[in-house]
Amino acid sequence: MKTIGILGGMSAASTQIYYRELCALTKQRLGGLHSPELLIRSLDFAHIETLQKSGQWDEAGEVLNREATALENGGADFIILATNTMHKLAEQMMQGVSIPLLHIADATAFAIQERGLRAPGLMATAFTMEQSFYLDRLKVAGLEPIVPNAADRAATHQIIYEELCRGIVTEESEAAYVSIAARLETRGADCLILGCTEVGMLLNESNVPIPVFDTTLIHCNAALDMALGV
Repeated sequence: MKTIGILGGMSAASTQIYYRELCALTKQRLGGLHSPELLIRSLDFAHIETLQKSGQWDEAGEVLNREATALENGGADFIILATNTMHKLAEQMMQGVSIPLLHIADATAFAIQERGLRAPGLMATAFTMEQSFYLDRLKVAGLEPIVPNAADRAATHQIIYEELCRGIVTEESEAAYVSIAARLETRGADCLILGCTEVGMLLNESNVPIPVFDTTLIHCNAALDMALGV
């Protein structure tokens, strides 16, 4: 089994989901006392969020590059970045790093294509919904992503940072997210990408009428495939 390097802490809530899911998936596949070989570097999200808010992306990229290098030096065979938004800096993060990065958008696009779908709605941080680094990756894969309107984007982003990243889950926010997902379906979305690693705390197949693609779970499955050589 290869060693998975997880660069997380952005937020801590999502990194906890990664650890839990990777352990559960390994147990399902291998049984017995098996668990995944992991190296985890979890950052202080308060610092990263400050850099995001102030537009200091180069500085944030330097942080990620330093930590990716540390994971390689620690013995990781490949890296997963346990956040969608910070894939904005994937290229800078991997400069000088010789082990591969398993990109979350690539894994998600492949999962959608396998189901024969093509027009995913995308709910994520404003950075992910409004900038090209993620949407273009989906388009290159042949998909036609649909993002929420401006008001819905603002609400989605606010709930992520003010609640989900802090581990707060409320019925009101769940209802808001369900409504946003429904509006995306009305506009032609044939499935929904939970494009922030915390969005799955509110949305899943039970409260969304179209197929749901939870990027965290997809990323974990793809990482375990890679670790096991599947």
